[in-house]
Amino acid sequence: MFLCGGLLAQCFSALSSYLSLVDSSFTRPYDNVKNSQQNLSLLGSSLLFTHNLWGGPGTGFDCFTSTDLQNWDGPIAAFRPAAGFWGETQFWAPEVHKYGERFYMLATFATASVTPKVRGTAILVSDSPTGPFLPHSDGPVTPAELPCLDGTLFVDDSEQPWIVYSRGAEGVPGGAAGIADGEMYARKLSLDLREGLGEPVLLFKSSSAKWSKPMVLPPGVEPKAELNLAKDPLFTDGAFLVRTESGALLMLWSSFGVEGYAMGVARSASGSIVGPWVQSDEPVWGRSGGHGMVLRTSSGNDYLVLHYPNDTPNERARLEPALVTNEGISLVS
Repeated sequence: MFLCGGLLAQCFSALSSYLSLVDSSFTRPYDNVKNSQQNLSLLGSSLLFTHNLWGGPGTGFDCFTSTDLQNWDGPIAAFRPAAGFWGETQFWAPEVHKYGERFYMLATFATASVTPKVRGTAILVSDSPTGPFLPHSDGPVTPAELPCLDGTLFVDDSEQPWIVYSRGAEGVPGGAAGIADGEMYARKLSLDLREGLGEPVLLFKSSSAKWSKPMVLPPGVEPKAELNLAKDPLFTDGAFLVRTESGALLMLWSSFGVEGYAMGVARSASGSIVGPWVQSDEPVWGRSGGHGMVLRTSSGNDYLVLHYPNDTPNERARLEPALVTNEGISLVS
């Protein structure tokens, strides 16, 4: 399975007038090998018709491509919603996975005009990693009655697909508020990726990691109303699963640490998606950045890809050489 992802927005300064990383996730890279040439794609939320990714109307997702991680072509319109598409706002966190012979985008969407309010991860499909993508699932594959976000795809050793997602501190505009201690869940998917199956499994709570701290805003500063946050919340954002060469199962995920937005690693003690999950004591990235993925290039090099700094509208995609072992993920100095 190959990976793509969504930290596009404002990924490089030359493109910053067009896109913005914010909570979308152009940290999500896709390494596609064709004719011995490395082709990489970086996706994220489009700001073509909106400057408010938190609560403004959703435009879609865009893509940039590169063969060398230095020079990028785009933007390419990877997804534009047709009239009647159920998602209206909070177009966040797109990532693309190759599953079978096609490419599937998992992305977060929310409703704005209907009651009850819904936010969750839906699945789109294309014959190309850069799109155009079309709706595949009928609405979210996460529980429709709860505000969920940041879904990622994992296929276990028995070829059962799962979605791993956050039930987090972020609520729905005008609807249910977020929870104070964010939770990470896994849910089985149908083999065709069209629907979620059965009850979700709670993997862990944000408070299980020593490095995760409440997001406390300075006096007089209020969070964006559209986020409908719990007070002083502990976040669980942006899960991404990595299977090491010798079989260990690792998860990157983001929260806040002592120096702001941060990213840590959990390891499944059983090697399976249901855990139990053992948290690292310290974050792999501890200051003003996160929502990342691991890019495993055809050249054999691994990169931690994240958005940094966590400061709208200054976010950029950042690639850092990384080392992936059975014990975790670390930066290469």
